[in-house]
Amino acid sequence: MDSQTSQSSQASQSPHTFQVDLRGLVDLLSHHLYSSPKVYLRELLQNAVDAITARRAEQPDSPALVRLYADGGTLRVEDSGVGLTEADVHSLLATIGRSSKRGDGLQEVRSEFLGQFGIGLLACFVVAERIRVVSRSARTPDAPPVEWTATDDGSYTVRTLPAAEHPDPGTTVHLVARAGAGEWLAKERVLALARDFGALLPYDVRVDGEAITELPAPWDRSYPGPGARRVALARHCHELFGFTPLDSIDLSVPLAGIRGVAYVLPSAVSPAQRATHRVHLKGMLLTERAEQLLPDWAFFVRCVLDTDSLRPTASRESLYEDETLAAVREALGERIRSWLTGLAAGDPERLAAFLSVHHLGVKSLARHDPEMLRTMLPWLPFETTDGRVSLEEFAQRHPVVHFTRTVEEYRQVAPIASAQGIGVVNGGYTYDGELVEALPSVRPGTVVAELDSDTVTAHLDSVDPAEELALAEFLAAARARLDPLGCDVVLRAFHPLSVPALHLDDRSARHEQARAEAEEQADDLWAGILGSLRGSAPRARLVLNHLNPLIRRISSLKDRDLIGTATESLYGQALLMAQRPLRPADSALLNRAFIGLLEWATHGEGDH
Repeated sequence: MDSQTSQSSQASQSPHTFQVDLRGLVDLLSHHLYSSPKVYLRELLQNAVDAITARRAEQPDSPALVRLYADGGTLRVEDSGVGLTEADVHSLLATIGRSSKRGDGLQEVRSEFLGQFGIGLLACFVVAERIRVVSRSARTPDAPPVEWTATDDGSYTVRTLPAAEHPDPGTTVHLVARAGAGEWLAKERVLALARDFGALLPYDVRVDGEAITELPAPWDRSYPGPGARRVALARHCHELFGFTPLDSIDLSVPLAGIRGVAYVLPSAVSPAQRATHRVHLKGMLLTERAEQLLPDWAFFVRCVLDTDSLRPTASRESLYEDETLAAVREALGERIRSWLTGLAAGDPERLAAFLSVHHLGVKSLARHDPEMLRTMLPWLPFETTDGRVSLEEFAQRHPVVHFTRTVEEYRQVAPIASAQGIGVVNGGYTYDGELVEALPSVRPGTVVAELDSDTVTAHLDSVDPAEELALAEFLAAARARLDPLGCDVVLRAFHPLSVPALHLDDRSARHEQARAEAEEQADDLWAGILGSLRGSAPRARLVLNHLNPLIRRISSLKDRDLIGTATESLYGQALLMAQRPLRPADSALLNRAFIGLLEWATHGEGDH
């Protein structure tokens, strides 16, 4: 009994072999692993190139030829590679996922390979219903040619052939298109795909006799001079990406096994837009949508490069995020940074043309890189009360560099501050506020201060106390009308005379205003909590210009209601001039003031 139990236990623990549904696996490959059926041709090219690389590791003078022949229903791919014996066929083609690079003394040259033979050939079932492989080994010349034939139902046959049917070492792959996939095997499609994937391959690759490799790569060729090289690379960029670049940047990083070029976009793009780049792995196009290749700040370039150090993902259509990719990203970023500093030092016209389009990207870099900020300081444009100038030029003119945090704050104070001699930088745009604050770190002695409403008000001239006392009733009526809006009214004298009123507030005033509005709409408990948060933050101010003729006429009015209506009109006009977003209460006030003025004007006409 114990013996039977033991035997039963052993039987239940015996290993089993996974059964693979090839149709399901092909569906998985075509719909989930690979982005398009076109990758089948890349896999065929990779297998051929790997086979040639393996043979040349042992026979350096062996031929390096890949030939493709397509007619729409079938495709034949021939290579002069290392070939396979019958044992290799059973090992590599019958076992999905086994790499042809393991063992057989090839471990030391494994880095020279591109693909994985089993999975690569299996990918051809995405477009083919039958695959036939005929191969003869270069390592074992006495071994007969071997034929492996498989269909998409998962069955395959293996047989040896007479030597005369495949006299030379190498492999020939025959594909028969599946229903509806004939277009992928058409000559024009095969030629276009082969050129796209294999233009930089180091071997002689031809489709129906037409060469598809273009070596050396455009960035490695010799040109009569820099101008000719620039023109040739611009043409290459237009062919690849569809635009003529502002400039090209060499991306040679020999230590990382990288050669390539970055093309500077001719028009501005959003920093949030993910840049995509073309990456070749040992000459074979890996992806044209690599996103992690450059630092985020380098969104103003598109690059194409060839590498032998980066690691592809399982689908070989993107890059694996690892330490190597991080190091490459840093090295490529340094190349682009060096190009910028080189322009600043020797070609200011090209730099100005570049910054007129891509100043945002350079500002993004400069805020994290003091050296780049120091280099770009004389060139980066900022919106200021002195016009569009660099921070260096602005700091030379003003002992204190004032800046605002938002565009709205800048718009409401810029005209007045300029007239009072206060220099202000608009720090409301992306990165600008951070760069202004970083200015003292690269320009010692520079004083930077955030501009608030108190600073502006302090620079406005006070009105003679006797005159202001005479207008006490007018000011009381005006303040009573704006008090529900959380706004005070003050009287000052300032330039330009054409500005009748100025609306001033800061973030703390706006926060207090928002808190008060929320308190009005809240239930008792929440209103109590909000009430306890009430601070001593200053209220917004409507500053009336005592020098303005209109303000003088309004201040002489005796009708309290008319004073209130006029004050609401001045308040609304000041908000509009500052281009501030209007709250519902502000919109209602503007409408009420407009109707009130019309009624007052038409009532006066009717009395005549």
